[in-house]
Amino acid sequence: MKKKWSTVILILVLIAGLALLLYPSVSNYWNAKRQSYMISDYAEEISDMDEQRVQALLDEAREYNKCLAGAAQSFFLTDEQLEEYNSVLDVTGTGIMGYIEIPKINVKLPVYHTIDDAVLQFAVGHIPGSSLPVGGESTHAVMSGHTGLPSATLLSDLDQTELGDVFRIRVLDQELLYQVDQILVLLPYETEALQIVEGMDYCTLVTCTPVGVNTHRLLVRGVRIENVPENLIVFSSDASKIDPVLVMPFVAAPILVILFLWIMLSGKKKRRSSDAK
Repeated sequence: MKKKWSTVILILVLIAGLALLLYPSVSNYWNAKRQSYMISDYAEEISDMDEQRVQALLDEAREYNKCLAGAAQSFFLTDEQLEEYNSVLDVTGTGIMGYIEIPKINVKLPVYHTIDDAVLQFAVGHIPGSSLPVGGESTHAVMSGHTGLPSATLLSDLDQTELGDVFRIRVLDQELLYQVDQILVLLPYETEALQIVEGMDYCTLVTCTPVGVNTHRLLVRGVRIENVPENLIVFSSDASKIDPVLVMPFVAAPILVILFLWIMLSGKKKRRSSDAK
């Protein structure tokens, strides 16, 4: 009975080890597929809209931004303000307002209203109180995403971006290009760098840093440009990339199996030695 129980325990340990190794890869794959479907559904919804409807939604968002630029900026909205904010650019009724592509780190993610935890588990959230991401003078859209989640990559690689890199935001039928012109690491309450600057068109991406500690915020700001600079090589976000997290289980699994077999064979040798004595 002791031998059987030890075998069962070893098998359970092996299964638990494999489950722990596979969880990040499987979960990340599932979330990537989910994000892809959300973006595809959004793009299809926009393609089915007539031009007048699209223009009306853009005009409403731009008018919202004008009012925002003309008032004292705050990232803490009243219930009434939050209700108005949530109603603008909510094309599908799900809260999605567009999607962002960061070719440098192979990221393509849906962008949703608010930075509620339910949103940040699978997408990038737009921070209420900042400009809506439709561009224009005196606008500053601010978006936030998690770093270091075991279930989704999200903005975990944002710290790899450099000055001069380009990212794009797609909202309705608009494509907005931004070139990174400033990278800062600040404390959570330091929000001066997120304020609207008169005459400028900015978009800032925010995530926690250092990974797992999360005491500071990494701010990657882009300034609006019309075209990608000719001397800048931008790889498509659809380019194939092997994530080390996906490779790890295939390397670790054989090691666990070999360890399991070694333990089993060692146990048999010991039993034979005992029987011989």
